[in-house]
Amino acid sequence: MSAGNSSSSSADKPLPPGVYAPLEGRMRTFGTIALSSAVFMNVLDSSIANVSIPTIAGDLGVSITQGTWVITSFAVANAITVPLTGWLTQRFGQVRLFVLSVLLFVISSWLCGFAWSLESLVFFRIVQGAVAGPLIPLSQSLMLGSYPKEKAGMALALWSMTVLVGPVVGPLLGGWISDNISWSWIFYINVPVGLLAGWASWQIYKDRDSVRRKLPIDRTGLALLVVWVGALQLMLDKGKELEWFESTAITIMAVVAVVAFVFFIIWELTDKHPIVDLTLFKVRNFNAGVITVSIVYGVFFGTVVLLPLWMQNTLGYTATDAGIASAPVGILAIILSPFIGKMLQKHDPRYIVTGACLLFSLISFMRADFTPQVTIWDIMWPTFIQGAAMAMLFIPLTTISLSGLDPHRIPAAAGLSNFVRLLFGAFGTSITTTLWENRASLHHAQLTEIVRPGEPAFDHIVSGLQRQGLSTGQSLSLIDRLIQQQAFTMSAVDIFYASAVLFLFLIGLVWFARPKRNQAPSAEAAGVH
Repeated sequence: MSAGNSSSSSADKPLPPGVYAPLEGRMRTFGTIALSSAVFMNVLDSSIANVSIPTIAGDLGVSITQGTWVITSFAVANAITVPLTGWLTQRFGQVRLFVLSVLLFVISSWLCGFAWSLESLVFFRIVQGAVAGPLIPLSQSLMLGSYPKEKAGMALALWSMTVLVGPVVGPLLGGWISDNISWSWIFYINVPVGLLAGWASWQIYKDRDSVRRKLPIDRTGLALLVVWVGALQLMLDKGKELEWFESTAITIMAVVAVVAFVFFIIWELTDKHPIVDLTLFKVRNFNAGVITVSIVYGVFFGTVVLLPLWMQNTLGYTATDAGIASAPVGILAIILSPFIGKMLQKHDPRYIVTGACLLFSLISFMRADFTPQVTIWDIMWPTFIQGAAMAMLFIPLTTISLSGLDPHRIPAAAGLSNFVRLLFGAFGTSITTTLWENRASLHHAQLTEIVRPGEPAFDHIVSGLQRQGLSTGQSLSLIDRLIQQQAFTMSAVDIFYASAVLFLFLIGLVWFARPKRNQAPSAEAAGVH
């Protein structure tokens, strides 16, 4: 008996071609584990290299700035292929594409670990990022099709647990491997996990593939997508380093991105076989769900990036300590995800998302009270609570976005929604880090107007330091470091406070959606597998 016939419901009435009854029992459990392992491998790899860049750069004999291309190359290639998931699925079949992506990811990971120069590593990372694009959207769709309609929220909860925990474990694991073994093993560890996940996924889902259609290749749309996404991603990644629009290169990238994006929109909306189905945004729930999750994610991810940067660059924490302070975010996310999945069966997801935004706002207000004297426990407490907010946000919004869509549109919808979310995450990172440095410069200038020679308090401190054996230069240098620390802390507090207010305003976005009770995506809605 094939996996597709594992439910008696299929005997009641024939299902449409490419749509299968939900899995049951051990098959569903093993399928969930296989899909989760593949997703975890992908999400882990997107963050695990971040903390290893100094080690990689040192071993390959390049600067840390050059080493960041290891991250940028993966991000650009991944951003281009994620929205292509829908088109690729129709061409190759959902299960075949997923398993092929897993196996190619394994091969490219091994090549990354084997890289002998920066150029070879960047090339292999481009390949790795490109083949990883369909993994997350397809795993989401396959997971939904493994569960009955009434358990769709649970399926999304289990899927979200993997996606939420990966970025937390990545920096911790990457730092430990780089410090104790070799940076190559941050890529080699994907090989056994990927081989097992790919083999198990094929064994369970090979008889549940989607209907394939030999579509013509939209070469113009594909070329425009590569150009505008590549230019935009490079601009966001390198903007701060090159002083943004003071750089000719950044200005050119911005112009290219805007022009190519406009032509891309026009072309895709008029072509008979577009490479990306932009008409999905005509669906009210998809539109509201994607816009809400993307903007909230952009604000959220900006603070996620800012916190460890502030801890390491301003407070003097090590990368490992910063990772430990970020780790508690996964605890409540794991614990609460199944409960959120069950709540979606009985409660309006918009109320759950509203609660998530209120919780995100509370967390940001708590962080707005941080000072340079903050302890690691003070930092960990809001981070711990944030896990609950993450579970309450992503699972309901994913349910809203995919609800009510025709079966053949689910892979395209999942790919497009993930692409927009990741794009806003990149925007959030660039805007937050740039604002942090700019506000810090402003606060530093304001503080130095007060703390300067001739002011009684300043002169008193300098004379006290000199009595302790410090020279005038050493005393001034110490005071400047204290001012710098205070300026960057004040800047971080500004951003946390602004984020808290933004989360409150963003609550209104989700209420543009009109989800219907029990209209969550199911085996038939997510189907095509």
